[in-house]
Amino acid sequence: MGHIVVTNDDGIHAPGLRALADALRESAKVTIIAPLQERSAAAQSLTLRQPVYCDEIATGEFAIEGTPADAMILAFTTLLKEKVDLVISGINRGGNMGENVHYSGTVGAAKEATVHHTPAVAISLVYRGEEFDFAPAAKLACRLARLVVEKGLPPGVLLNVNVPQDWTGEIWITRQSPKVTRTFLQPGKDPRGRPYFWITEERLNGNVEPETDHAAILARAASITPLQLDHTHAPSLRHLSAWPGLLAK
Repeated sequence: MGHIVVTNDDGIHAPGLRALADALRESAKVTIIAPLQERSAAAQSLTLRQPVYCDEIATGEFAIEGTPADAMILAFTTLLKEKVDLVISGINRGGNMGENVHYSGTVGAAKEATVHHTPAVAISLVYRGEEFDFAPAAKLACRLARLVVEKGLPPGVLLNVNVPQDWTGEIWITRQSPKVTRTFLQPGKDPRGRPYFWITEERLNGNVEPETDHAAILARAASITPLQLDHTHAPSLRHLSAWPGLLAK
């Protein structure tokens, strides 16, 4: 399968990343370039007000003291000396569906790789318990990696993959679902009486739209959602076409 870069937002020592890298090494050259520590919900953010340190902690394994996007920028501008066929970000500990793709560091790393004209996949294991089994998702990642390297992806497109812990083996091609959770703030006070809030989420009541990532997971199927870098809403271009004249002085 050529040369694959593995990254994540859970940190370079995370078991999901290790399961993914070990599975890929059976048929590909693997380089690991990932944050040193957990940087969940970092999205595609960059570190601008402090230096980004990089240490090679083992042969072909680089720990970055920065965000997942920082890791990919260092990968493509400094660390990688040969062509990369694919970047896979994950396996994340928890799902990245619906509006969470905007916040996810797992998806953010894959988006940054796509910015650098490299096919990319973000993969997450959807589960809320204690004992995560990453092996089935890692096997799916290997099969998908082979297919992406062989078939390619359209420019500016990445794949967001979610695999339920109780996966049946079925795979759906899905749309990103509308918002099905709401942000929930759990208030408290620290020992000095200063107020704080833990940010979390809770499920909203309502039906999940069919053929979406959430619908696939509810059916115990794996979800593959193509995402694009271009956020332009094309239908609005015509709707807004007369506005410059209305706005002009």
